[in-house]
Amino acid sequence: MLLFKKRFLEAIRRGEKTQTIRLWKRRFMRPGQRSYIPGVGQIRIISVEPVRLEELTDADAIPDGFATVQELRAEIAKLYGDPLPAGYQAYRVTFQIESRSNLAQEQCNTEGPDKNSLLQNPSP
Repeated sequence: MLLFKKRFLEAIRRGEKTQTIRLWKRRFMRPGQRSYIPGVGQIRIISVEPVRLEELTDADAIPDGFATVQELRAEIAKLYGDPLPAGYQAYRVTFQIESRSNLAQEQCNTEGPDKNSLLQNPSP
Protein backbone atom coordinates (compact mmCIF):
# COMPACT_ATOMS: atom_id res chain seq x y z
CA MET A 1 0.00 0.00 0.00
CA LEU A 2 1.22 3.50 -0.82
CA LEU A 3 -0.01 6.30 1.42
CA PHE A 4 -0.25 9.90 0.23
CA LYS A 5 -1.33 13.17 1.78
CA LYS A 6 -4.91 14.06 0.88
CA ARG A 7 -3.77 17.03 -1.18
CA PHE A 8 -2.21 14.66 -3.74
CA LEU A 9 -5.17 12.31 -4.21
CA GLU A 10 -7.05 14.35 -6.82
CA ALA A 11 -3.89 14.78 -8.94
CA ILE A 12 -3.35 11.01 -8.76
CA ARG A 13 -6.96 10.34 -9.79
CA ARG A 14 -6.55 12.73 -12.76
CA GLY A 15 -3.32 11.00 -13.80
CA GLU A 16 -1.22 14.11 -13.19
CA LYS A 17 0.82 12.63 -10.32
CA THR A 18 2.35 9.42 -11.60
CA GLN A 19 5.38 9.00 -9.38
CA THR A 20 6.58 9.35 -5.83
CA ILE A 21 10.01 9.54 -4.24
CA ARG A 22 10.30 7.25 -1.23
CA LEU A 23 13.14 6.70 1.23
CA TRP A 24 13.52 3.06 2.21
CA LYS A 25 16.24 0.97 3.81
CA ARG A 26 15.49 -1.62 1.13
CA ARG A 27 13.26 -1.72 -1.93
CA PHE A 28 9.67 -2.49 -0.94
CA MET A 29 8.05 -2.61 -4.37
CA ARG A 30 8.82 -4.16 -7.73
CA PRO A 31 7.79 -3.26 -11.30
CA GLY A 32 4.58 -5.03 -12.29
CA GLN A 33 3.39 -5.30 -8.70
CA ARG A 34 -0.13 -4.16 -7.89
CA SER A 35 -0.72 -1.96 -4.90
CA TYR A 36 -3.44 0.18 -3.39
CA ILE A 37 -3.75 3.89 -2.65
CA PRO A 38 -6.56 4.66 -0.15
CA GLY A 39 -8.92 7.19 -1.73
CA VAL A 40 -7.75 6.27 -5.24
CA GLY A 41 -7.85 2.50 -5.69
CA GLN A 42 -5.67 -0.14 -7.30
CA ILE A 43 -2.45 0.87 -9.04
CA ARG A 44 0.21 -0.93 -11.03
CA ILE A 45 3.85 -0.20 -10.25
CA ILE A 46 5.65 0.66 -13.49
CA SER A 47 9.19 1.16 -12.22
CA VAL A 48 11.22 1.41 -9.02
CA GLU A 49 14.61 3.06 -9.47
CA PRO A 50 17.20 4.22 -6.96
CA VAL A 51 17.83 7.97 -7.32
CA ARG A 52 20.18 10.50 -5.79
CA LEU A 53 18.14 13.36 -4.35
CA GLU A 54 20.81 15.93 -5.21
CA GLU A 55 20.57 14.92 -8.89
CA LEU A 56 16.80 15.42 -9.21
CA THR A 57 15.65 18.19 -11.56
CA ASP A 58 12.47 20.16 -12.24
CA ALA A 59 11.62 17.51 -14.84
CA ASP A 60 11.64 14.93 -12.02
CA ALA A 61 9.46 17.12 -9.80
CA ILE A 62 6.56 17.62 -12.24
CA PRO A 63 5.27 14.00 -12.42
CA ASP A 64 5.60 13.96 -8.64
CA GLY A 65 3.10 16.82 -8.34
CA PHE A 66 5.55 19.68 -7.73
CA ALA A 67 6.34 22.68 -9.91
CA THR A 68 10.04 22.72 -9.01
CA VAL A 69 12.68 20.43 -7.62
CA GLN A 70 13.07 22.83 -4.67
CA GLU A 71 9.42 22.20 -3.70
CA LEU A 72 9.96 18.44 -4.04
CA ARG A 73 13.10 18.51 -1.90
CA ALA A 74 11.37 20.65 0.74
CA GLU A 75 8.52 18.11 0.96
CA ILE A 76 10.98 15.21 1.25
CA ALA A 77 12.85 17.03 4.04
CA LYS A 78 9.52 17.73 5.80
CA LEU A 79 8.48 14.08 5.60
CA TYR A 80 11.78 12.40 6.36
CA GLY A 81 13.73 15.05 8.27
CA ASP A 82 16.67 17.25 7.50
CA PRO A 83 19.27 15.90 7.40
CA LEU A 84 17.85 12.73 5.91
CA PRO A 85 18.25 9.60 8.03
CA ALA A 86 21.40 7.54 7.50
CA GLY A 87 21.07 4.15 5.86
CA TYR A 88 18.14 5.07 3.62
CA GLN A 89 18.06 5.04 -0.17
CA ALA A 90 15.76 7.25 -2.25
CA TYR A 91 13.64 5.43 -4.85
CA ARG A 92 11.55 6.86 -7.67
CA VAL A 93 8.35 4.81 -7.87
CA THR A 94 6.27 5.33 -11.01
CA PHE A 95 2.75 4.00 -11.15
CA GLN A 96 -0.54 4.08 -13.03
CA ILE A 97 -4.09 3.66 -11.87
CA GLU A 98 -5.62 0.33 -12.76
CA SER A 99 -8.93 0.83 -14.51
CA ARG A 100 -11.81 -1.44 -13.60
CA SER A 101 -11.76 -2.91 -17.12
CA ASN A 102 -8.04 -3.74 -16.80
CA LEU A 103 -8.68 -5.47 -13.46
CA ALA A 104 -11.62 -7.45 -14.88
CA GLN A 105 -9.58 -8.50 -17.93
CA GLU A 106 -6.68 -9.60 -15.72
CA GLN A 107 -9.02 -11.68 -13.56
CA CYS A 108 -10.43 -13.38 -16.67
CA ASN A 109 -6.92 -14.16 -17.85
CA THR A 110 -5.77 -15.58 -14.51
CA GLU A 111 -8.94 -17.15 -13.16
CA GLY A 112 -9.83 -19.66 -15.84
CA PRO A 113 -12.08 -22.59 -15.05
CA ASP A 114 -10.77 -25.00 -12.48
CA LYS A 115 -9.59 -28.46 -13.48
CA ASN A 116 -12.55 -30.24 -11.82
CA SER A 117 -15.17 -28.25 -13.75
CA LEU A 118 -13.40 -29.04 -17.03
CA LEU A 119 -13.40 -32.76 -16.23
CA GLN A 120 -17.12 -32.71 -15.40
CA ASN A 121 -18.15 -30.45 -18.31
CA PRO A 122 -15.64 -30.78 -21.14
CA SER A 123 -16.05 -28.29 -23.95
CA PRO A 124 -17.04 -29.68 -27.37
